[in-house]
Amino acid sequence: MDEEALLKQFAAQFAHGPDDADDTDAAAAAQGADSTANQVADDADQSPATFDTQQFLNGLDAIFDRHTAATEAGPYLEQAMVDAENAGDEAGLLTVLNETMGFYRSQGRHKENQWIVQRALELAARMGLTTGTSEAWAITLINCATSMRAAKQYDQAEDLYHQAQSVCRHSLAPTDRRLAALHNNLSMLYSETNRPDKAELELREALRIIEASSVNPDADIDVSSSHTNLALTLLTEHKLEDAHWHAAKALEIYRTGHLEHSAHYASALAGFAQVCFAERRYADAVTGYRHALAVIEECYGKDTDYWRITADNLRQAEEAAAQAGVTVDNAGVAGDAGALPQSGSRLPNSPAQGKTGANAASSPSTVSVSTGSAGAAEAVSACPVSGLKLARAFWTQMGKPMIAAKYPQYAGRIAAGLVGHGSECYGFDDAYSQDHDFGPRFCLWLTDEDYAAIGEQLEVDYEALPRKFSVDAQGRVTFEAHARSDASGAFPSAGAGSPVTPRAQGANRRDGVFRIGDFFESITGYRTAPAQTAPHEWLMLQESTLAAATNGEVFADPTGLFSKTRQGFKNMPDDVRLALISKRLGMIAQAGQYNLPRSLKRGDGAAAWLSIHEFVQATASLVFLVNVPMVVGYMPYYKWQFAALRKLSGSMFALLPNVGEQLETVMRLSSAACYGGAGFGEGGKGAAPAIEKINDIVEQIAVDIVKELKREHLTTSGETFLEWQRPYVEDHIASDDPVLKSL
Repeated sequence: MDEEALLKQFAAQFAHGPDDADDTDAAAAAQGADSTANQVADDADQSPATFDTQQFLNGLDAIFDRHTAATEAGPYLEQAMVDAENAGDEAGLLTVLNETMGFYRSQGRHKENQWIVQRALELAARMGLTTGTSEAWAITLINCATSMRAAKQYDQAEDLYHQAQSVCRHSLAPTDRRLAALHNNLSMLYSETNRPDKAELELREALRIIEASSVNPDADIDVSSSHTNLALTLLTEHKLEDAHWHAAKALEIYRTGHLEHSAHYASALAGFAQVCFAERRYADAVTGYRHALAVIEECYGKDTDYWRITADNLRQAEEAAAQAGVTVDNAGVAGDAGALPQSGSRLPNSPAQGKTGANAASSPSTVSVSTGSAGAAEAVSACPVSGLKLARAFWTQMGKPMIAAKYPQYAGRIAAGLVGHGSECYGFDDAYSQDHDFGPRFCLWLTDEDYAAIGEQLEVDYEALPRKFSVDAQGRVTFEAHARSDASGAFPSAGAGSPVTPRAQGANRRDGVFRIGDFFESITGYRTAPAQTAPHEWLMLQESTLAAATNGEVFADPTGLFSKTRQGFKNMPDDVRLALISKRLGMIAQAGQYNLPRSLKRGDGAAAWLSIHEFVQATASLVFLVNVPMVVGYMPYYKWQFAALRKLSGSMFALLPNVGEQLETVMRLSSAACYGGAGFGEGGKGAAPAIEKINDIVEQIAVDIVKELKREHLTTSGETFLEWQRPYVEDHIASDDPVLKSL
């Protein structure tokens, strides 16, 4: 199966199963199963007709493309099962069973589907798949688990998901979208079993994987569906504003990519309508549900759970609108560009969710903030929202309309977002971050050609944007679109400014208009990422530099060029990653396992303290490298190193999740271990317990690292002095370039 077809089936809301976040690829299951399937007899006289898996998939796609699945897909799948079985093609039969599971779920045929699940598991066992870690087995487990979840057989579903999770660690790449499917579907199980906190973690992990694997996240259906799923989960947690943002972002992706004719668009509309209902915006909710129903009926027919749930949600929205005295246009098509309805896979029918907007009805209190000409905050009080959220609001309310009005011919070519240096780009800013370089800002990224044509004037127009805003009790940001209040072009200062420091001005400015290449060159020294075949260049780039080039958020990227360039810096060659892992193993061994205990025995507290520093830096870096930067990002510079490490460690499927906390314990004990002894008149007694604890933690971390290296098949050795693990890791480096190998 080619990549395009593969990704199509991995969309976060699979076309053959609209009630689910994802179905995994049955064709891939067939390919993985071929090596273990029973072979058809060579003797043509004794062999039944062959089964063409690709032809089967093409035919099924054609049924969905012409929107006749409601009447044609069932008989087609049933006949395909017979044909594959008659042909003795077990791999082909497994493909058909995987596809059937998805379709039966979409039709609410859950009782029949349990038989299909059982048959698929028995077939996989007969083929010898269940004792290994093959891709085919992983895919089948995920589809079976999702089917059991849809049938509300939650215990069996969770067990199957956990089996799939174990297999996927070995069979799928860290950026494989089927991993995102697993996270997405697990989130749905957690939602349905009243564990919304776990559901949210799973969805955020899914979204990160999908965005990391996407060339253009702003026009990717999979990204959109993940945003909708996250919005609906946030809704159950009463995080109304975040839910609205994600639901609207999902719809924006459909419109950016001109994907409104996709069958998945229905659930995007319905997902946004659900959020509107919670916000008591009943007219928008009715409009979204009506539009969604029209798409569902066209693509899947009326005789589905999908249609019935959405119709019931529409009825509730219409009743609420009538009770509120709201008149809804019978045309039923949402037209508010500021309230984009969006897609997702789940259409919750809980009336309780419709009440989550109650808090939003309370009378808002606002905080007004104005900024000077340099963008510095002259706030009445600290801005209560994050820098990224402020930046997105500034773009949406001020920047985007300005470009549409003044540069309409370029509106489809300009990328916008906030990436680079600054606490807010990492999402770690707080009230203490607002005393410098804080305020409404974003970046506009242009090609060289477009910059030559409009760059200077666009910069002037960007600087002229009004920066006075208010924030209400729900955290909604509103900008005042009036002219500046004095001849100097700045609002009168309230005296509590946020000065723009020299490091954020001139060539080092952090916002405004940039050539794409210039922007990345100012951070990394490279206009585009080094070639995959240039490991020496990658090794010269600090992880913190790569973190600054790939952090933040992209709000819009119509051409995908900025995102593609940014993605290049995320895509560290695996040989380089392994070489860095080897280097980190060497430093952990040298600083933590060798020099630290020797320095402590000598009573050289300063040397011991520096050894701890090197050990902590190397270990934290290794955690990010093991978890794969393409998926989790790079370790940022020292100030936010532990904030990022805590965030990573809190992820449901983080590798080495306990190491961050162990490192913080080492750091807490370091003062007593290095200086709490004789130098403080304690005769050495005060240091001993801390030294013992630190040494124990260092060795436990080494043990955990070796276990992970073994699980990743990067070593076969149980040696816990990590220097001796380096040759095993380096054996997996494919390149012969000596720069990648230790001396």
